[in-house]
Amino acid sequence: MKTELMLSWRYLVTRRKEKFISLISFISVLGIAIGVMALIVVLAVMTGFDRELHDKIVGNQAHITLTGFEPIDNSQYPILKERIVSNKSIEDISPTLQGQVLLKEGEKFFAVGLKGIEPKQEAKVTKISKYLFLGNLGDLGQGNIIIGKELAAYLGLTLGSNITLYSPLGKQHILRVSGIFSSGMYDYDLNLVFTDLKTAQLIFALPNKFSSISIKLKDPDLAARVKEELVRTIGFNYSLKTWQEANQNFFAALKLEKLVMFIILALIILVASFNIISTLIVMVVEKTKDIGVLKALGLSSKGIRMIFTLQGLIIGVVGILLGALGGVTLCALLKKYQFVKLPQDIYYLERLPVAIELWPDIFLIVTVAMAIVLISTIYPASKAASLKPVEALRYE
Repeated sequence: MKTELMLSWRYLVTRRKEKFISLISFISVLGIAIGVMALIVVLAVMTGFDRELHDKIVGNQAHITLTGFEPIDNSQYPILKERIVSNKSIEDISPTLQGQVLLKEGEKFFAVGLKGIEPKQEAKVTKISKYLFLGNLGDLGQGNIIIGKELAAYLGLTLGSNITLYSPLGKQHILRVSGIFSSGMYDYDLNLVFTDLKTAQLIFALPNKFSSISIKLKDPDLAARVKEELVRTIGFNYSLKTWQEANQNFFAALKLEKLVMFIILALIILVASFNIISTLIVMVVEKTKDIGVLKALGLSSKGIRMIFTLQGLIIGVVGILLGALGGVTLCALLKKYQFVKLPQDIYYLERLPVAIELWPDIFLIVTVAMAIVLISTIYPASKAASLKPVEALRYE
């Protein structure tokens, strides 16, 4: 093995008459490096999107939402609460009343989702209190409303402004803006507003009733399992939906997009591997005499195959290492300086998120690249190994 490696390295680095082989080798290394770097950067961005949107969605939504097929009466809440919190995976719960309303400011009308909450309990279930940058969640009393940053900008509202609200029954209500929040998710900041539970009950004409219970878990990833446990605890008179189910199409699309991008960009490495094949084939032709001499001296066909296989692997490893180093460096720069800004109304986020994951992303990229490089060496190495000493030296 030591002899084969020494010969492989010597064939690659020694100066040859055939400069074309050196050029193809350089292009091969560059092609693999670009492919690996592109894969690392794109998958880091896709993973960053996935993680960032995951955090935003979990912060804005309950981990599990319990909804009644009919409005739930306040008198039912103590019994439901006792059954729900008996599950050790549940951290806290909060009753809510949600529906669609129409806001009017001047000549502008805008339909939004209105969520009636109990401020103290909601702060234990979602991150609404952390998202507030104007006002205080504790100030959300009867007749007050909290709106998103994007909605405030669209309607020209600020803290203390009054806004006209029309209920589904057509009744008009005047509410005062007591807070403005920014969740970092454009859709939420534009289409969701909060008021206290009693005000929502008045607007929707549902006194002493609420529509759902927001449930927070100690571990959001256990939502599916806890949902099954709750079904057995509270029965089938209520609908339970996890945060994954509420956003399953969105996350499925992200996962599919990540897979497609991986396949497309892996083709860059595949194309670069053809250059490795070309390099090795030309080198086999150039080194026909050397192969004949080595075989005549007793080197086996396996040893010849190993020499050219190692040559291809050296080219591939250099390209992969350069690409990995370049990709991780570029990701680190994107993450630190955030010089790529995104339009929030299209991408939900205001900056390009980057998350470098050694497992499984970078490990998978390096493994696939090495597999492609190894496969690309099979034919040229086998061709070299099949040469017979007499034929190799016949015309020398």
